[in-house]
Amino acid sequence: MIETDILIIGAGPCGLFTVFEAGLLKLRCHLVDSLPQAGGQLSEIYPKKPIYDIPGYPSVLAQELVDNLMKQIEPFNPGFTLGERAESIEKMEDGRFKLTTSRGTVHAAPVIAIAGGLGCFEPRKPPISNIAQFEDKGVEYMIKDPEVYRNKRVVLAGGGDSALDWTIFLADVAEEVTLVHRRSSFRGALDSVEKVKALDESGRIKLITEAQVVGLNGNGVLNEVIIKHKKEGESTKSTDHFVPLFGLTPKLGPIADWGLNITKNAIDVNTRDYSTNVPGIYAIGDINNYEGKLKLILCGFHEATLMCQSAYKHIYPDKKLSFKYTTVTGVSGFEG
Repeated sequence: MIETDILIIGAGPCGLFTVFEAGLLKLRCHLVDSLPQAGGQLSEIYPKKPIYDIPGYPSVLAQELVDNLMKQIEPFNPGFTLGERAESIEKMEDGRFKLTTSRGTVHAAPVIAIAGGLGCFEPRKPPISNIAQFEDKGVEYMIKDPEVYRNKRVVLAGGGDSALDWTIFLADVAEEVTLVHRRSSFRGALDSVEKVKALDESGRIKLITEAQVVGLNGNGVLNEVIIKHKKEGESTKSTDHFVPLFGLTPKLGPIADWGLNITKNAIDVNTRDYSTNVPGIYAIGDINNYEGKLKLILCGFHEATLMCQSAYKHIYPDKKLSFKYTTVTGVSGFEG
């Protein structure tokens, strides 16, 4: 049995930063993740995507952020159980939680912090009848390595931040970039929308709105998409890649059966400390739900900080917690 103070489900950025905040309080952490490596979606889905809203970084690649977080938590020696999904929990006689993974690994801790991002997820696929036959043959649902698209013709579809950000990034990589969106307005950041429109006006990319990709053609590999325009009927466009970026469909998986209050596939929490309705279980990051919730990494960092303060009091109800700045605690010299 693996024993720790805080058992963190999810080794994405919020889970990793929890180790740092817990370490400042001399609390030990162990992380469980179904993915084979730490980093969550940042490492698995878009390791080379630039992120622009991390304080102190005008721009940082997703994997670079993960690498820096891993370096930041090194002094606290966290444990990892990777490639195993958290399956079941039960309360033991001593008040701690017993968690068993999909491979039978057993963990015990007085506090569980669920930082599972979107939970188990799969990409939302457009309703194109023959799309499956071109998967990994020109059709990709996420961009892991932008170098794959260097000097290639790329058609992206979507109207959110991911579609906008990759359109901007690939403008300097691909031979030709086309963004197709079924509406004239976008859901992404206004700054990104303005950049995409400026790239279109300068001729560096092609922006097609009020349209959607409805068909794919090719002989073994993709070489053409069929675009249906709201006002002009259908047209075809030659391409090497089609990347529909319509987000992910979240599924909580076994967590949904743990007796937690859940709203629309997200765990309800108290914003005082991001605790759930089960004492000792907290939820931070994209997996939680509360009024005014913003699914941003930096918000998850804030949630992790307050959660750790509450977790300490839960573990040591009779001890007085004295908050100190990191300049006082001397993180670099910490020995767990």
